[in-house]
Amino acid sequence: MRAVRLTRRVTFSSGHRYWDGSLSAEQNRAKFGDWASPFNHGHNYALEVTTVGVINPRDGMVINIKTIDDALQREVVQRFDQRSINDEVEPFDSVPPTTENLIQFFADKLPKTLPPEAKLDELKLEETPTLYARWRANAVTLTRSYEFAASHRLHCDSLSPDENLELFGKCNNLAGHGHNYILEVEVGGSIDPETGMLVSLHGLDEIVNREIVDRYDHRNFNIDIQEFEGKNPTSEVVCQEIFDRLQRAIPVTLVSIRLWETARNMFEVRA
Repeated sequence: MRAVRLTRRVTFSSGHRYWDGSLSAEQNRAKFGDWASPFNHGHNYALEVTTVGVINPRDGMVINIKTIDDALQREVVQRFDQRSINDEVEPFDSVPPTTENLIQFFADKLPKTLPPEAKLDELKLEETPTLYARWRANAVTLTRSYEFAASHRLHCDSLSPDENLELFGKCNNLAGHGHNYILEVEVGGSIDPETGMLVSLHGLDEIVNREIVDRYDHRNFNIDIQEFEGKNPTSEVVCQEIFDRLQRAIPVTLVSIRLWETARNMFEVRA
């Protein structure tokens, strides 16, 4: 019998801070960057828990959703909701409560509370709409989202005007057309035990903005961007170019990039 994956979503609101009381303000800023502060800030977190197993012929389920909900209420909501994580949830009095450390905490806790027939397969913890972590196969990744607006015309010089029009339709419009692109950059590696982070978000933002967002925003791919000269700048081609540029520039492992052209079109390149 084929395995079936089931995903359940739970939300909680918590406050936390990136601050080590044993360090000076200058040392904290060096350690945590722009997010260093002795005062809490809060998030409406969303945790997606995915289990995998085979269907029980007796009841037609992999696992009773109520069983998952009970575990999530006990291990997640009751521990974290309306709490100051640094002050009220162990071990985060001494461990930075980063998204990466939080999702690893859940990956360690939840399997102990789930029945053996439902194996924990994947976790996704969203801190904000532009920042989330995933746990898969005992590895943690972090995804950061960016936006830029750009235009392009889909056209192949090797084809006739009629062939281009037949192949690309309205996207072959002589004056081009534009999109509000959303770029998701997923990185992996080892969590730094001191900062609790896979990568400096400030450093990652600087690289992605320099290499991609500032370079492409409000530009025409066909005319303004050198790397697309002589190429048909489809989103597949743009996606591959973004991956290659970021892979050379980012100091940690680039796992994947996902480029949303529209709400219905997403392109992905994985390492």
